[in-house]
Amino acid sequence: MRIAVPDLVSNSYFPAVAAIELGFFQAQGIAAELEMVFPVGRAMEALRDGSIDFVAGPAHATLSAFPGWQGARLLAALSQHTFWLLVLRSDLGVRPGNVAAIRGLRIGAAPGPDAALRRLLVDSGIDLERDDVALAPAPGSGDAGVSFGIHAARALEEGTIDGFWANAMGAEVAVRSGIGSVVLDPRRGLGPPSARDYTFAALVTTDRLIDDSPDTAEGAVRAVVAAQNALRADPSRAAEVGRRLFPPDEAALIEDLVRRDAPYYAAEISPDSVASLNEFSRNIGRLSGDAAYEQVVASQFARLWSER
Repeated sequence: MRIAVPDLVSNSYFPAVAAIELGFFQAQGIAAELEMVFPVGRAMEALRDGSIDFVAGPAHATLSAFPGWQGARLLAALSQHTFWLLVLRSDLGVRPGNVAAIRGLRIGAAPGPDAALRRLLVDSGIDLERDDVALAPAPGSGDAGVSFGIHAARALEEGTIDGFWANAMGAEVAVRSGIGSVVLDPRRGLGPPSARDYTFAALVTTDRLIDDSPDTAEGAVRAVVAAQNALRADPSRAAEVGRRLFPPDEAALIEDLVRRDAPYYAAEISPDSVASLNEFSRNIGRLSGDAAYEQVVASQFARLWSER
């Protein structure tokens, strides 16, 4: 089974990565292989076309390849709530939560995650054109094997952008170097309240796989839940994964990030989360009308989300 992530050196989709690297997929009898496919829209297209079996990515991105939630569903949440942060140059002296400070700046954001920032700015009364906000991928971030968050932190240091919207790994690199400061963190209430539940990290697969191989889908959910439980109980296990997969500097950070994020590592997908996800998807033009909970979520596996 091939599992795609749009950003490997990241805490955002880490429970899926850990589920492979710590042997939880293997314990379910699933030979799982990790593959980085960027941007997330391309990963979803690969899922649709059958070259990938699962995607660990933002839930709303599923709609980029499966309009109207036709053909794919969410198996489990990898973590709860919107998980990207806005980092601006620290020399700007912007106080946390000051969305208006983005006016006139160059902001790096990857395709897919950028939709959440665009909507956050609308909800905050910011118009990209009127307020002269340049929002685009960081230069060079589309090159093969590039981790967007880490690349964006380097671009910030080089001065090619004034800020970026990315995962907490990229944010941590920028903050520890002194070049960046976190201005928005919707998951923790730093930003407009509506932004907290735009989307969440999820494990996604096709209806085809669920129908043809329900035991595999169930095993994948069990593997992710086991990884979440293990990381909450002992965040130091993240370091083992980091040493195998990450560059040395980022490997040294992942344990602290996982320890910080551990309270959000829960597989449950609530009806309220799906309602917010659908509203966000409508607002960004990815969904017309509504979609029932069972159309979005493979709810037959819900009994597994609370396993210990």
